[in-house]
Amino acid sequence: MNLTNCTTDASMVVRPKTVTEKMLICMTLVIITTLTMLLNSAVIMAICTTKKLHQPANYLICSLAVTDLLVAVLVMPLSIMYIVMDSWRLGYFICEVWLSVDMTCCTCSILHLCVIALDRYWAITNAIEYARKRTAKRAGLMILTVWTISIFISMPPLFWRSHRQLSPPPSQCTIQHDHVIYTIYSTFGAFYIPLTLILILYYRIYHAAKSLYQKRGSSRHLSNRSTDSQNSFASCKLTQTFCVSDFSTSDPTTEFEKIHASIRIPPFDNDLDHPGERQQISSTRERKAARILGLILGAFILSWLPFFIKELIVGLSIYTVSSEVGDFLTWLGYVNSLINPLLYTSFNEDFKLAFKKLIRCREHT
Repeated sequence: MNLTNCTTDASMVVRPKTVTEKMLICMTLVIITTLTMLLNSAVIMAICTTKKLHQPANYLICSLAVTDLLVAVLVMPLSIMYIVMDSWRLGYFICEVWLSVDMTCCTCSILHLCVIALDRYWAITNAIEYARKRTAKRAGLMILTVWTISIFISMPPLFWRSHRQLSPPPSQCTIQHDHVIYTIYSTFGAFYIPLTLILILYYRIYHAAKSLYQKRGSSRHLSNRSTDSQNSFASCKLTQTFCVSDFSTSDPTTEFEKIHASIRIPPFDNDLDHPGERQQISSTRERKAARILGLILGAFILSWLPFFIKELIVGLSIYTVSSEVGDFLTWLGYVNSLINPLLYTSFNEDFKLAFKKLIRCREHT
């Protein structure tokens, strides 16, 4: 997301990159771009070709993969060219298109993480009612909303940006942050507000899961929980599943119950008569839940927070950064598009089986 204010001082002039440095940078960025394309394409193919994955929650995962694939195909290659050449050589029109696509796709990728968290939160805290509402149509509406918001966040600069002359062609392709109000609007809309919402949602998801584990750990028999039929967890299924049959197992939160065993876990009823054993298993699952959610949140924050902090302080004319720092932070954000397909599918056995099937098909062709 190239939103860097290009204000520079004479003291910030840096030496040109050597040929060796350019080659190393180019190779590294090409590897990141290629992996991003391959992983997101694999997620899309797995969902499209595996009937078991045709669930509303997975449609959100698929849409996220499509968005991240667009970042890898439309944004990253031109960024590599721009960084290696140290100047923009594709003219004004391509520059405008590239900047708009960059901002829209990166914002859309971030907002997808927000709606995925919201979908999981509803599925866990309001299981019975949301099971009826969680349809493909609803998922499509969420995706459309995400793209609409992304466009409204990224398009305004097109209306007030000072148009550069077509001749000579521009040597730089960055958005000037001459409007402080837009800087605040875009950074908060694209990141800070979604980040706050994601943190709140996953905090509540974790505590809902923790409450469930503790409830199950203190119950000796499944029948004891049948009287709690109005509870959003217990009323789904009288099994040790996290309502697996009703909700997409692509949710990391639904995988917590499947870490040690298969769909049903009789030991809670038959073998675990000692409170200490039940408490130990409950604590183990809580720790695993915390690790999974920690990975999701940590990857997102580490990828994008440095970039948006820089954008805010540069856009508000508090501080200026070198082009090298700006490029590094931009690509740190791009890397989130590489991490997303790993985090949002690696805890799911159905996705793992689908990937293995794709690999076997490739080997036989």
